[in-house]
Amino acid sequence: MSNSVYKIIELIGTSQTSWEDAAKSAVETAAKSLRDIRVAEVSELDMKMEDGKVMAYRVKVRISFKYHTE
Repeated sequence: MSNSVYKIIELIGTSQTSWEDAAKSAVETAAKSLRDIRVAEVSELDMKMEDGKVMAYRVKVRISFKYHTE
């Protein structure tokens, strides 16, 4: 069995409808340019407010993917 190395990056996804959609957006966007995504971990939730109303849901996501040297 060979050793593997993984890199972790942090992204922020946004949505006007839910935290789940915000997280999904971040992961699916990252998957367009990253190979071998293994884990996505929600590390923080917040909301953008305007005049006392929720304007957007924001999710900070840590994404782990396999590091390739070739």
